[in-house]
Amino acid sequence: MADAVEIVVVASAFGVNAVRADGHLKWAQGAKRAGAAGFEVRRELFASDADADPQRLRALGAALADLGLWSVFSTPASLYAADGQLDTDALRVALDQAAALGARFVKLQLGGFAGEAHGAAIVAHVASGSGTTGGVQPRLVVENGQLAQGGSPAQFVGLFDALAREGHAGVLGMTFDTGNWAWLDVAPLPLAPQLAPYVEYIHCKTTTGEGARRFASAPAEDDAPLRALLDRLPRDVPRGIEFPFDPSRIDADAARYVSWLARV
Repeated sequence: MADAVEIVVVASAFGVNAVRADGHLKWAQGAKRAGAAGFEVRRELFASDADADPQRLRALGAALADLGLWSVFSTPASLYAADGQLDTDALRVALDQAAALGARFVKLQLGGFAGEAHGAAIVAHVASGSGTTGGVQPRLVVENGQLAQGGSPAQFVGLFDALAREGHAGVLGMTFDTGNWAWLDVAPLPLAPQLAPYVEYIHCKTTTGEGARRFASAPAEDDAPLRALLDRLPRDVPRGIEFPFDPSRIDADAARYVSWLARV
């Protein structure tokens, strides 16, 4: 039998409004009860900018560690601006905030990458001191988003090819979101083998609806397309639950899905 996979619960799985109202720590406790190994902190779910203060992030990180959870720090900021230039300010802020939290991963959107990887600049920012807080060096990953800019397969293939040509392969990895491709009508299964070498974290969800009325949803336990997709992606990387739990039975739902996704 294959080893179980580490499962992360993304804060938003507990409900966007609930996390904003109650704070991340309450729901991290729910993730721990469910048997998760990690918890994804979402910058956009902070109640105010004060929650991003380094002292508060360090306190949250210490509380997560006390629970026995490691963390992911996710920000809606993009690595590349709309004009295709590396957004060094966004990268610096994200790295610093993730370092204060003590996160294992710091996740950004890809944004407007247009062919030039800026690998040396990324290396410089990653190595320039961010991540030294508490002796933790967050691993930089970029996620396929729901918009054409920052969500197209060609951008991700182009990014990793360009980094390799520059001699900076490995400076960052990918968060492969199984559901976000649906917003762009992209079939993820053919992409998986091509992107698998760069995938270090997987966001797991399916979708319901169409167009602007498309929503993240929980996969069925016999979801053959998701199983086939996970079979083509690395098994030795963490999987994040990024679909909503049933609010009428949150604890039971969370525990069931953590157990199921670890074994799929």
